[in-house]
Amino acid sequence: MPDLRKDPVTGRWVVVSTERTKRPADFHRSQVVISNQGVCPFCPGNESRTPPEVLAYRSSGGPNQPGWSTRVVPHRFPALRVEGDLNQTADGLYDRMNGIGAHEVIIDCPEHVASLADAPEDNVRDVFFAYRDRALDLKKDPRFEYIQLFKNQGQVAGGALEHTHTELIALPLVPHNLSMELKGAARYFKFRNRCVFCDIVCQELANRSRIVLEGAHVVVLAPFASRCPFELWVLPKRHGSHFEMQPDEVFCDFAACLLAVLASLDRALERPAYNLVLHTAPLRRGEIESFDWHLEIVPRLSRTGGFAMGTGFYLNPTPPEEAARFLRESLE
Repeated sequence: MPDLRKDPVTGRWVVVSTERTKRPADFHRSQVVISNQGVCPFCPGNESRTPPEVLAYRSSGGPNQPGWSTRVVPHRFPALRVEGDLNQTADGLYDRMNGIGAHEVIIDCPEHVASLADAPEDNVRDVFFAYRDRALDLKKDPRFEYIQLFKNQGQVAGGALEHTHTELIALPLVPHNLSMELKGAARYFKFRNRCVFCDIVCQELANRSRIVLEGAHVVVLAPFASRCPFELWVLPKRHGSHFEMQPDEVFCDFAACLLAVLASLDRALERPAYNLVLHTAPLRRGEIESFDWHLEIVPRLSRTGGFAMGTGFYLNPTPPEEAARFLRESLE
């Protein structure tokens, strides 16, 4: 019998197959490979092929020169522009504003590798330190309300360049998806006087069937109402709504666990395309007692069809319990 499962945060329903479960070998997936063709603008020695860096961690050399380990540059073709005013206006029932924001690229490591799982652990950690440093700087701009960190791994997931990199976009408003999470978390808190994400971590650690990896400060799990096969969440074990405000030891444990899990995905699913998205509190909000920061990893193994578009119900052919078991075995 198929299983209808409800996400306790958003209230979204998911149809999970429990009869004809798809395993890693059952998926037709787009494998992420390195071609090493052409000149890569993200490789050391090609710094002139990108806009001037806004941040770099380096052991030698000067700005926009080799010697860096992680580098942040403005996107050459940004989704939003820094210059100008918002100028929000209404046209009858329609609202509009200028496309103001910041769009930056974090070059994860100098080595020309296609997966963050192939990068040294120090680089994985520094990607998120770079996000923290850029978020704290961009927060000074009163026009920005939210900063979205994301990674498009592989062409199927929207990746344009094979050299591993992460992107961030500063937005002049809080995005709809995060607003839905904040509202759902607030409803749960009003009813139970507890954070829903903290309760998820507590119950999953007690049950353990959907736990993939537990670190000192974070836990990696397959969510109960996974939208797609092998969806994963990374959640903090201690409450905190702003990712950029976490102490260094959380960043270090988070990076180590993320590296291990991404390597496990690469082994179990033969280097699949995926999207990685960080959810954190809006810039202008203080600590939120009902909300925890978290990272979502969504492998691109299935496609959204008309049923999902029409109903909002996702169809997941792999129960999260099975996905977690496969990934635990791959880790071992």
